[in-house]
Parts: sequence; structure tokens; C-alpha cells
Amino acid sequence: MAALGEDLLRVVNQLQDLVFNTIGTDSLDLPQIVVVGSQSAGKSSVLENIVGRDFLPRGSGIVTRRPLILQLINVEEDESEPDLHAAYRNPNQARRSEWAEFQHIPSRKFTDFGDVKREIEAETSRVAGNNKGINRQPINLKIYSPHVLNLTLVDLPGLTKVPIGDQPPDIEKQTRTLISEYIAKPNSIVLAVSPANVDIVNSEALKLARHVDPLGRRTIGVLTKVDLMDHGTNALDILSGRVYPLKLGFIGVVNRSQQDIQGNRPMEEALKAESEFFRHHPAYRNIASRCGTQYLAKTLNQTLMSHIRERLPDIKARLNTLMGQTQQELASYGDMHFSGKEHRGSMILQLMTRFAASFISSVDGTSTEISTKELSGGARIYYIFNSVFGSALESIDPTSNLSALDIRTAIRNSTGPRPSLFVPEMAFDLLVKPQIKLLEMPSQRCVELVYEELIKICHTCGSTELSRYPRLQAKLIEVVSDLLRERLGPASSYVESLISIQRAYINTNHPNFLGAAAAMSHVVSNRQERERKKLIQEERERREKKRLKELGANGTDILEDEEEAANEKSELVNPRKQSAKASRSMSPAVRENGAASIAAAVNGARSNSPNRLHSQPAGNARDSFLNYFFGKDGAASQVGGAGAPSPLPRHVSQSAEPTFSQSIRRGEDKLTHRPALPSSLMREEESPRTTNLGAGSQFVGDSSELHALSTLTSQIDNMEPALTEREAMETELIRALISSYFNIVRESIADQVPKAVMHLLVNHCKDVVQNRLVSELYKESLFEELLYEDDGVKKEREKCEKLLQTYREAAKIIGEVL
Repeated sequence: MAALGEDLLRVVNQLQDLVFNTIGTDSLDLPQIVVVGSQSAGKSSVLENIVGRDFLPRGSGIVTRRPLILQLINVEEDESEPDLHAAYRNPNQARRSEWAEFQHIPSRKFTDFGDVKREIEAETSRVAGNNKGINRQPINLKIYSPHVLNLTLVDLPGLTKVPIGDQPPDIEKQTRTLISEYIAKPNSIVLAVSPANVDIVNSEALKLARHVDPLGRRTIGVLTKVDLMDHGTNALDILSGRVYPLKLGFIGVVNRSQQDIQGNRPMEEALKAESEFFRHHPAYRNIASRCGTQYLAKTLNQTLMSHIRERLPDIKARLNTLMGQTQQELASYGDMHFSGKEHRGSMILQLMTRFAASFISSVDGTSTEISTKELSGGARIYYIFNSVFGSALESIDPTSNLSALDIRTAIRNSTGPRPSLFVPEMAFDLLVKPQIKLLEMPSQRCVELVYEELIKICHTCGSTELSRYPRLQAKLIEVVSDLLRERLGPASSYVESLISIQRAYINTNHPNFLGAAAAMSHVVSNRQERERKKLIQEERERREKKRLKELGANGTDILEDEEEAANEKSELVNPRKQSAKASRSMSPAVRENGAASIAAAVNGARSNSPNRLHSQPAGNARDSFLNYFFGKDGAASQVGGAGAPSPLPRHVSQSAEPTFSQSIRRGEDKLTHRPALPSSLMREEESPRTTNLGAGSQFVGDSSELHALSTLTSQIDNMEPALTEREAMETELIRALISSYFNIVRESIADQVPKAVMHLLVNHCKDVVQNRLVSELYKESLFEELLYEDDGVKKEREKCEKLLQTYREAAKIIGEVL
């Protein structure tokens, strides 16, 4: 049984060396004894008594500033040992069978334990510095001796309350955190060292141990300085477990005094004196066999071996789990060994295929790594089509940038030097084409947004395996980006051509187009409605003023108000009566235009009859705007069909409608109240006189008349006369027609642009991305460059390989025992 225990401890030491050398930390949570205690509680003396050598640094303040992993290994005693008297003369000089080794200096054996002490101090200062700060990187020390039992101990910095010297202000917090990391591991046995001359309730070591081991199942209490207690007091109740019960109990020890240490008292004498103290003390002689350093070392050895035996199956299971995790991580880095060009080529081809498949699945929405936090891939493209592009088109007002004066100017410019009978067709074409052009900017922006989204998808298609080869990943992204950039031009050009196509031919025969008759009816009804509301508002204001006036005179006529209120209610209830009243109140020009539109609508409807074919007179009359919508025959029947008098006198009588120059002149006079022109200028057509203005040009009149005419021309250019009734009606008609046709074009563009983008950009790239990657990158001359690995990836893979090998060796070591 003892041999089995020794083998278990040897296995743990081997595992600890293996893991420590590989990754620098105990990831396996190996069983070990962790020594915890306050500063100057006697931790170092306890360890030196167990080893039997003076090898730990001492001094004022905090001395142990790094964890010290101490492995005690029992070896057979060498028969050819030096004289014992020499050993007594130099206590630090070890026998041949005793030596020490540091993990950071594996090739050197220390036979002088004074050198061991100095090396610990130097190694501590090298890593933790000289400012009394602590560091969590451990020092690994092995001591081989025939006088020790197999043990693994971890000496930690002592707990301190107040920073001294140049210690950091949070030295207490740092120390507690470091100690808690070690004792919190389930496989650690806590060796809580407390001085006996201090009340046990103030023990910091027991307080920390109780925090991680509240039931006291893996805590061993050690009472030091038992010989320094006040006379008449003893620690018998504590050692018996009556004050603070621990499953593993308390053990009392007597360490060397400071005078013994300074006087180099041999350790053998100190241990003998300790044994004599407990054997002859009246309070402890009955439990002397359960006190002292030798009993402590034996108890620790047995406890550790029992703990190892209990925890080893769990360690093996944990080891298998770590091996699986490490293998999985190593597989993510891939195999760095290639068996030739064929293998490299197949790997590149495989990575290309995965990249292309990831790009296509992201666009189609079939990727296995779909985000649940935000839109991604093809969903964002749909969002661009539906929300961004659709909202941009809906936000365009087709006539917001067209003022009434712009529309009037376009109408006048379309008629040329002749007065117009109807709204000219060219005015509508002239105005609606620039409005259709407004749809080009959001359409082009839609193409750009989809292109940018495809670029983002391309950058997110990399996998963990592909990240091993940064140059290959960069090349893949570059090739796909070039492909997208190539397709951006044709897609943008086609979208631009869609707008140009809509502007090239204005199809007013579209079934959804409002038409002249419906537009005119709509305009007239709107104007009548506005007039009606205006009359109602004026009537209300008049009655309110009257009521206020009567109230001010303290003589309100209630009956009259009630009668007026009843009349107003009757008018609101009977819209036909109110409409008739509004029509009577409208100006003659408005009523005339309304009658003209209604007559035009009636004649237009009747023009579908067979008699319509015989109503067109011969001649080369110019097509007008209304001719375009009603047909030439219908327009002719409106103007002079069947010899009947025209229902639109404004359009056929020069006396009823002023000429272009007369309307301008009248508008000028109205706005500026300008005096009449000189009679000489007004009679310029009666008595023409020529004045030379330059080469090839003449002017009729004298210099004063020339100056007056120049002034008039300047005023005409700089001043805009108010709209007449007819011009206002024509402006509203044109605005309604533009809105109707623009909505038709907008619906068409909203449907065609996403289809064009999907066909020319998205779907085309999906179809050819695999072939493009192969044609551009699958070249033998590029294999070596593309498979260049990042240095960080190489280091991570090497670390995983080394760690996996360590775990395999550890599993082999455990397999020899279990």
C-alpha cells in the first residue's frame, strides 16, 4: 500500500513537472498542499523543519514574493557520505545524497543550500522586481534527500495589512487574490499556519481557508510558537479540536528562534529540542505523539497520498476533456505539413470553394451562421430595395420645384409667336421630362448601396481555417471585389438608361394616366370647392363681426342670429345649393373655363361615335395639347364642328382673349401703375421711321422712342405679371397632369430598378464567383505565396501541439497507475 502511495505521489510530481514546463500553469488542478499564513507566522520555519535544511530567504517585511512550488523527493542515502562533524561545522553543506534543482536552471545541482537561498532571492527580484511587490509566476524547486518524505508544497506570500517601503498600496488585496486562486482549487489541501501566542479568532489563515472550505474537510491547522505562549496558558483545547474543529485536525510545532537561526543552530538539534518540549510539557505530553514537525510531515504525506488516490480518477477524466478540446483547437489551425504541390493545390481549391459557398449562402440567406441581432446578407439587400429605395422614391414631390411662373413660362414658350387656343402639348413634355430625371439619383444610390453591401458580405465570408492564411484571404476578397466593381458599371448604366427610356417617349395613352378631361374636371371641382370654402369662411367672419358689434351695443338680435345659423346649416347640409351659390359668386372667367372643360369632356366622350370620322376639316392645323388627348377630330368638333357656334368663345374670339403683347402690357400696368407710353411710341406702326441699330438691323422711331422701348423691354424682362384666370387654370391643369404621369413612371422605376440590380449585379456575381476565383488564383506559381501562414497562427498551433503532447504523456503516466 505504501509503495502504491509513493507511486501516486511520483506520478503527481511528474505531471506537475510536465504541465509546468509546457504551459507554466497547473491547468490539471493537481493535488498539492498550499501553505497559508500571516507574515511572520512561521511558515518558512515550518517548511525548513520539514526539509531539515535552512534554505528559505529571511528578513524584515515581506520576503516570499512569488509562489514557491516545493517538491520533496525521497532518495536512497549514499553510503559514502562525508564526515558528520563537517556537516555540523557548515550546516548549509549537504551530503552527497542531498541536492536541490530549480526548474529554470535544470542543468545545475545545488549542494549548498546557502546558494539555494541566494538563487531564490535573485530569481524573485528578477521577475517581481526590487520594490517588495509580488508576482504570480511561481518558482519550481526540487529537493532530493533521504531524510524527507515525498511531498508537494506551495509556499505563498504572507498576508500583510499595511504596505511598507515602496510596496504598492493594494498589496493586501494582491496577496489575498493570489492566495485565493491557489486554495480555491478543489484538489488543493490548505495548510493554515497560525501562531499560538495570538488568539485563534484573529487567524487570517483560518479565515481564508474557511471561505473556500467551510466544512473544514481539506484544511490542516498548524500552531507555531507553542513555546512562546504566556505562562499559565496552553493550546491544548485548540489542538484537541474543541475550539475550532477541523476534519484533518491541528498540529502543534516548535520552530527555531531567531537567536537559533542567527547562531546557525543545526536543524537536528532544533528538531530534537522540539521533541523534548512536547514530551515533557505537562499540558502536551499526553498528545506528544501527535505534535512536532516529524508528525506533521508524516501526516502531510499520508493526507496527500490519500487525496491523490481519491482525486486521480477525476484528474484522468479532466485530462481526457482537455485532450479533446486541444485536438479540436489544433484542427481549427489545420495541418501545417504539406505533401507536395498537389496537396497545396487541393487545399487552395477547397478554401476557394468554401469561400464562394459562404458568399452565395450569405446572399441567399441560407448560411448556418445567420445573425439574430441585426440584418445581414441578403436581408439587408431586401431592406435597401423595400425601405431605403422605396422611401426615397416616395419622398419626391413631382411638382414641388415647379412654380406657377415656371409653368406659365413653359406654356408661353411652347406657343411661339402665336397665341394659343389650348394648353400646348409641348409645355407638358417640356415640364415632365426634368421631373422624371429626379428619379435617377435615388436609383443610382440604390445600386451603390447594394454594391457596398455585397462588399461587406465578401469581407465577412472568412472562416477560422481561412484566417490561417492572411494572404489567401486577402486575395479572395480582392478578386470578388474586382468582380463586383466590374458589374457596378453595367448596372449603373442600365439604371441610367431606364430613366432615359422613360424620358424619351411620354406615353399619354397609358391606361393609368389621368387625361385632359379628368384633369380639367378635377381642377374645376377643386377651384369650386375652394371658392365654396372661402364663401363659407367669409360668411362666418361677417356674422361674427356682426354679433360682436351687437354685443358691444348691448342689443343682440337673437332671432336674426338663429335665422342666419339655420341658413348656414341648410347650406352645409345641401351641397348642391351651396355649389350653385359658389358658382354664382365666381368670376366670369372661372365660370367660362369650367363650362369650357365640361363641354370639352362631353364632346370628347361623343367623339367615339361614327360621325366623328367626318367632322375633321381638311388643312394642316397644328396639333394642340387638347388635340393630343381628345384626338384631332374631337378638337375640331369642339372648335367648329358641324357649323355650330363654338362653346368656347375665349379660344376662338380675338376680342375676348387679348394677344400675348396685350396681356403683358395690361399686367405691367396693373402691377406698376405705369403711365401710358408716349403717343409717338404707340403710333409707331402708323408712321414708321427707320433708325440704324447696327449691321443688318433697323429700328423704326427716333432716339427718345428707342429709349422708351428699351425701358419697356427691361421692365418686361424683370417683372412677372400676375396670373390671369386662364393662366391659373392652365397651371393647375399642367400640375395635375405632371403628377399623374410622374406617379406612373415612379411605379415603373420602383419595380424595374431592383430587378435590374439583382440581374446585372447580384445574381451575375453569384453565378461566376467560383469560376473567377479559380481562374485568377488557382495557379501553381501562387501556391506558396497564398499558403503563407501568419506568425501568430504558427505559434498558436505549435503551442497546441505541445500541449496536446503533454496531455498525452500525462495520460500515459496516469495509465501506469490506474
